[in-house]
Amino acid sequence: MIKTNSFSKFFAAVLTLLIVSACATSTQQVSSVYYNEEVKSVEAKRFDNGKMWTFEDAPVEYFEETYNFKPSGEWLDKVRMSSLKFAAWCSASFVSGDGLVMTNHHCVDFISDRIQEDGENIYKNGFYANTLEEERQIPNVWVNQLAYIEDVTDRVQTFMDEGKTEEERSARKDEIINELVASYNEETGLNCRVVPLYNGGKYSLYGYRRYNDVRAVFIAESEIGLYGGDPDNFTFPRYNCDFAFVRVYDDNGNPLKTDNFFKWSPSGPVEDEPLFVIGRPGSTERIKTVAQYVYMRDVSVKNKAFIFSRLTDVLTELIADKEKSYDDYNKAFMLVANSAKVFENEYKSLKNNKLIARKVAFEDGLKKKAAADPLFQAKYGHIWAGMEDLQNEKSGISPYISSYGMNPSYTSDYFFVAKKVVEMARELAKPEADRAEMYNEENLDNTITSFFEGVDTKYGYHKLAINAETMELNFGADSKEYKEIFGSGKSYDAADFVLANSFCDSETELKAALEKGYSKLLESDDRLIRFYLTSENLIPKKTARLKEINVSENVLEEELGRLVFAVYGTDIPPDATFTLRISDGVMKGFNYNGTVAPDYTTLYGLYDRYFSHKKEYPWDLPQKWLDAVNQLDLSKPLNFVSTHDITGGSSGSPVINKKAEVVGIAFDGNIESIAGSYLYDDEYNRMVSVHSEGMVEVLEKVYGGGRIVKELRAGKIVKEKAPVAVD
Repeated sequence: MIKTNSFSKFFAAVLTLLIVSACATSTQQVSSVYYNEEVKSVEAKRFDNGKMWTFEDAPVEYFEETYNFKPSGEWLDKVRMSSLKFAAWCSASFVSGDGLVMTNHHCVDFISDRIQEDGENIYKNGFYANTLEEERQIPNVWVNQLAYIEDVTDRVQTFMDEGKTEEERSARKDEIINELVASYNEETGLNCRVVPLYNGGKYSLYGYRRYNDVRAVFIAESEIGLYGGDPDNFTFPRYNCDFAFVRVYDDNGNPLKTDNFFKWSPSGPVEDEPLFVIGRPGSTERIKTVAQYVYMRDVSVKNKAFIFSRLTDVLTELIADKEKSYDDYNKAFMLVANSAKVFENEYKSLKNNKLIARKVAFEDGLKKKAAADPLFQAKYGHIWAGMEDLQNEKSGISPYISSYGMNPSYTSDYFFVAKKVVEMARELAKPEADRAEMYNEENLDNTITSFFEGVDTKYGYHKLAINAETMELNFGADSKEYKEIFGSGKSYDAADFVLANSFCDSETELKAALEKGYSKLLESDDRLIRFYLTSENLIPKKTARLKEINVSENVLEEELGRLVFAVYGTDIPPDATFTLRISDGVMKGFNYNGTVAPDYTTLYGLYDRYFSHKKEYPWDLPQKWLDAVNQLDLSKPLNFVSTHDITGGSSGSPVINKKAEVVGIAFDGNIESIAGSYLYDDEYNRMVSVHSEGMVEVLEKVYGGGRIVKELRAGKIVKEKAPVAVD
């Protein structure tokens, strides 16, 4: 699945928001010396910053030069209007003039219960509406269509630059953006937003038309829509039916009539023909300074990779036990393991000297261009030293935030019990009339019991060991910070030490400790309470300073973006911003694991995967697939790879040819594509898609979806002819 190229990266991004952004490994100074002698000759390449082109600046001359295809303005407009944003998390597209929409299975899998009726299990058995009347509205799901674009760069930057301080500039930017959005909302009747591109080197105003009546048409079983589960995620060869269909209805409750939709290709992609993926990639970090890459390599990404790798190890062990919490652990594993793959491979990318040396070469070239222009030098020459200073300061703050931050994703449940105990002790110090009701004498026993409800002692114990390992990673096992909480042991020995020196791990022990007096709770040597009190004292101060640093960093990033845009213009695309992009590429295999990946896989391979893995999860198949094997043409292509540049948020993007015909739907990237967060490299970077031929073969012969296949091929609903009456 796509890194948010798919389910995994989308939720990795969610987890990244949950995790405090600045994790750290040491307080050593960030150095701009990044690479060794062997890579000093490395040069930046033309497309290091990728191929996520905006529609307002689509590189039509480059397309003509490369593919002998120069799309017209009319072609670009139709392609743009045929593409959709599916709710807040995925891409999609119209594939019929009657409002039929194509997106990924993993974009709807986790919301399928919203349409589920009594006695149904859509997650296990899937859903198919045999008729229009059976199509079910999905609550709280909408699609957006980008209907209007205007460049507002001068208006934003001019108003913003009148601010004298960083705070004033930031406030004025928010003010003018809010004014523009309000004005254009009223003028156009659309939902408008102002989007910073090139870190603010350019600003575009986008107006969206929203459709709120979205109904389910086809959702496959989860085991085939997410076939191969986590082991196959970010891999190729791949055998996945990661596609789904919904329909947009108009305000009168009828299928939406639209002239803007993608026709269905009769043959699918052809090797070396120009293909385009149209979607909304979430975020990349390509326009950064080298100092920022160093900080991510040595600090933030390193920590996330470590934490999620360890969580994956622990959940693997817990799942193997197959106890009563097996299902919960399995669900947690899908999220954590996918995120771990992202973070581990981002970290691996940042340690790849030859790859990052190309970023160094790009930065060196930009510095030279700035130095050659006195105006540029005066305005932007301070960026790199200023950014390095900020990264150095962040690296001194981050160990505390990463080690003492209370985060449910990886902080042990026991620490949250300690937090509740501290809150209780403070409430008990008040006169009973002033306490929260739950801490009154008659409620206290039940309140203490509630502290331990939902506490997973087994997973909490493992997390406690990971918390010790994380603090060791940040401060060292000999540090004062580590010893004050975890003593002299490491990992599980440290976890045992903490639990042996705490009454917050047992309801019985806590009640016994409370009998000695509530004041004794806070004065005790309880290591869990000590941790929470330290966290409570440190984190607000550290976080407040980090926010100030981030404001300064954002200002420098915007200045960097303005310089990049001034020097290179639209010859390079901006970073991904969850806004509509068009990316070019071709269907093409790649070298991997000592062999060669083919351009595409077939349905033969899906069944081979099933038998080769002993028919076991996550390679088991629904019964209807076993029943249909003799009806299928197993030589039909199922998945294919191409050189397109995508990332999280691109899930569900249509893949089209120059005739604007659907040849596939993007759902993932290979493991090498994760490096695309920082640098695009078409030698190994591949997008993974479901093949258009495979989709119709499966729909028709496994699911009896003939009415949808006819609609795809005709571009409109095909009504069945009424039987002729016979006298």
